[in-house]
Amino acid sequence: MFSFFRKKPKVYSKIENHIFGIITELLKLSVTDINCDELGGKYYLSNEEQHFRVTIFSNDAVIRLTNTRDSVAEKYDKIFVDDVLKAVKEEKHRRMELVCDSITSSIEKMAERLHNTLIESNEQTDHMIWLVEASKYNKSKRAN
Repeated sequence: MFSFFRKKPKVYSKIENHIFGIITELLKLSVTDINCDELGGKYYLSNEEQHFRVTIFSNDAVIRLTNTRDSVAEKYDKIFVDDVLKAVKEEKHRRMELVCDSITSSIEKMAERLHNTLIESNEQTDHMIWLVEASKYNKSKRAN
């Protein structure tokens, strides 16, 4: 009944499809660096192996693609640029989670090693105390 209120999915142009494809393929490569200036609304993708750079100016809805031969900067539909930024931000977040998980894992392993070392040290100390007390007991028994 109210189908005219539903937002229709955005259909990208051929160029937008290619741009989106280029960016998603770059994001799949772990060697692609993702940097951003969120206050300035600028996002940078850089892949030195492919000699490819992408700059996204979200405030102006402009995407610049640069490789060794060409550089093109075009203004695109704001919805398209927002979709591109969503993909970039999701990948950046995924990579940050991987780093955080790795750091957390390293901290857990270090804490476990320290804990085990302390347990072993305490057990050795307890054993030494037991031996010292046992030798004192034996000496006092002999004296009687």
